[in-house]
Amino acid sequence: MFEQTFKNIDDILHKDAGCGSELDYVEQTSWVLFLKYLDDLEKDKATAAELTGKQYKPLIDTEYQWNVWAAPKGADGKIDHHKALTGDDLADFVNIQLFPYLKKFKVANAENADTIEYKVGEIFSELKNRIQSGYNLREVINRIDELRFRTHAEKHEMSHLYESKIQNMGNAGRNGGEYYTPRPLITTIVKVVAPEIGNTIYDGAVGSAGFLCEAFAYLQNSKKLTTTDVEILQKRTFYGKEKKSLAYIIGTMNMIFHGIEAPNIVHANTLAENLADIQEKDRFDIILANPPFGGKERAEVQQNFPIKTGETASLFLQHFIKILKAGGKAAVVIKNTFLSNTDNASVALRKQLLESCNLHTVLDLPAGTFTGAGVKTVVLFFEKGSATKKVWFYQLNLDRNLGKTNALNEKDLAEFIELQKTKGESENSWSIAVKDIDQNIFDLSAKNPNKKEEAALRHPQEILEEIKALDEESADILNSILKLI
Repeated sequence: MFEQTFKNIDDILHKDAGCGSELDYVEQTSWVLFLKYLDDLEKDKATAAELTGKQYKPLIDTEYQWNVWAAPKGADGKIDHHKALTGDDLADFVNIQLFPYLKKFKVANAENADTIEYKVGEIFSELKNRIQSGYNLREVINRIDELRFRTHAEKHEMSHLYESKIQNMGNAGRNGGEYYTPRPLITTIVKVVAPEIGNTIYDGAVGSAGFLCEAFAYLQNSKKLTTTDVEILQKRTFYGKEKKSLAYIIGTMNMIFHGIEAPNIVHANTLAENLADIQEKDRFDIILANPPFGGKERAEVQQNFPIKTGETASLFLQHFIKILKAGGKAAVVIKNTFLSNTDNASVALRKQLLESCNLHTVLDLPAGTFTGAGVKTVVLFFEKGSATKKVWFYQLNLDRNLGKTNALNEKDLAEFIELQKTKGESENSWSIAVKDIDQNIFDLSAKNPNKKEEAALRHPQEILEEIKALDEESADILNSILKLI
């Protein structure tokens, strides 16, 4: 039901002059979906209060509640189209009354950033209604009103499909890819890091909050939770920062949809913080992150870091090393060129990582892991506090080319998870001692000594299939660009 509804909404938004891409579809679906979700959440809270003999005070004033402006119902339980706003009346109400009303929640709750009220205010301070036609908006509302978020199964299905929407946004290009890390990779990373209840978990480049959502799911299933455990997970476990408005909105909503009522995500540029200002109270037990690759930072931002570089990911890695607690664990996705670049900053950063942390595992990923990104990446797993003596590498070698229609899956990573436990050697894995690498440049290139040499000539059919896959991916990117013109 959710999947078909999302497809129908995309078709409606495709016709609207204010929505030109998959990014707009996700953003505009999100705010309407959020208000319907909030309405169901309020109903659940009212029911829970009633069962304990208490009275629940609604978060939203009566005239702005979903069942008054969006979906007033008749005696038959269906939308009463005589009362429901549509056309210009609906667009004017949303733009002139509803959004300004919801924005005020942030100011009214300025001292309580960890409440759902504050998050409502933040979300609607960042968003604009881009659906120009009030008739299209009415159609979107009618579709979303059919959805229910009352049971655990309904919420789980909806959060899963919302993730799919974010993935499609990433596949659509226009920087959307930086919001999405493949879910099988995130799941694998979380399993290897193995957080525990009571750990603080941080992502300073939070994007769509995939790492935090997956860590939440992992911890929820780790044991039978006590009331105290639930409160710890809700309020004192997950933290993040995000620079870009749309990613911040989507990340916040994604966490709410997954069950974190008031996510501790801050809309801020992580790299604007001077490393020298980070104190012990600011540090975290676990860091899970995929900072943007390919970005370049201005000189004034670089002044916040002891190792000066314009490379965004390298600045983030310095931040993560500094903000990780002693004994803390981290997993960071970064371009594979970080392992071998010979510029002064890269050499200095590798030296710092090896000397201040135990870089125990490097997962070398194949090209195509990140759809449309066109770069090869590795995942660095490290613990802070003792120097690295030995690094275990695992090279993910697949018998197919990864792409939009042939994505990474959890089965692909199953061997890595098993071998990582013992750091065993295999055709795909090996270890190197830090004392044996060049102590001037600390080159950590993932050169697999155990992989059998491939034949010099490839089969013509294999080449043709790769050309076809690349052509299909190029066509998808071109179509995305043409939609924006």
